[in-house]
Amino acid sequence: MRKRAAFALLSAVAALAGYAAPGAYAGETQTDVHISNVSFDGGKYIVVGLYAKTVTVSGTFTHPSGIQDADFVLWRGPDGANPYETYDDRIVSNQYYSHADCVASSATTSTCSQTISLEPDWKYGGTALTNAHAGTWKVSVQGVANDDSWTQTASYTTTRLQRQSVLTVNAGPEPAAGGKTLTVTGRLTRADWDNLDYRGYTSQPVKLQFRKAGTTTYATVKTVYTSSTGNLTTTVTASEDGYWRWNFAGTSTTPAVKATGDFVDVQ
Repeated sequence: MRKRAAFALLSAVAALAGYAAPGAYAGETQTDVHISNVSFDGGKYIVVGLYAKTVTVSGTFTHPSGIQDADFVLWRGPDGANPYETYDDRIVSNQYYSHADCVASSATTSTCSQTISLEPDWKYGGTALTNAHAGTWKVSVQGVANDDSWTQTASYTTTRLQRQSVLTVNAGPEPAAGGKTLTVTGRLTRADWDNLDYRGYTSQPVKLQFRKAGTTTYATVKTVYTSSTGNLTTTVTASEDGYWRWNFAGTSTTPAVKATGDFVDVQ
């Protein structure tokens, strides 16, 4: 049955090349497997640096006869048209596919989970992540019941595959004289999966924030855009002791990140 379930799933995903993806419960009947609570790492986006990242996708599957098997597939592409693309940790180009492990919580319901390993530097002949892979991906889900009935939803939910970001800050001179100019610098970089290093994220708005010593809340002072190398620099007036940091809101391809505050003693 595992082979039959796998064939059904891959056929359904391949059919996306010619048909629009159905909704989460499109076509589901009383005898179909009910699917719910599908998420990656508890609802987090997938953030990958320069090394392999393994994430867990899980969901709840229910059927009167109990649950036999489940599968999750990441894919992207226009609904109903080529090209479409999937991702696979087998030695198969541009796909992700493997079976989930299911644990029954009752006679009718199981929680099924599956690990997905994504690698910028693929060592086993498959397809490595490239910068072009960053962005929104759809999640196809299939559940198979013990009586061999099954439900497959080609676009149950979406997730984002993002390039890990790093943000630094440095404020000086230290100590600073009250009323004098304080220079705050930093750099915003993100994982470059094509070159396997971190490179500057250009032309991005980043907030400069200040937290007065003895308090817990940062306030935004101004917004500065990164340079062609990801660098940040600006000047402010030193007025009181406190912490300076940069705060980047993130994009669809890159997660939000905050620099650790740099304390400046004002004398």
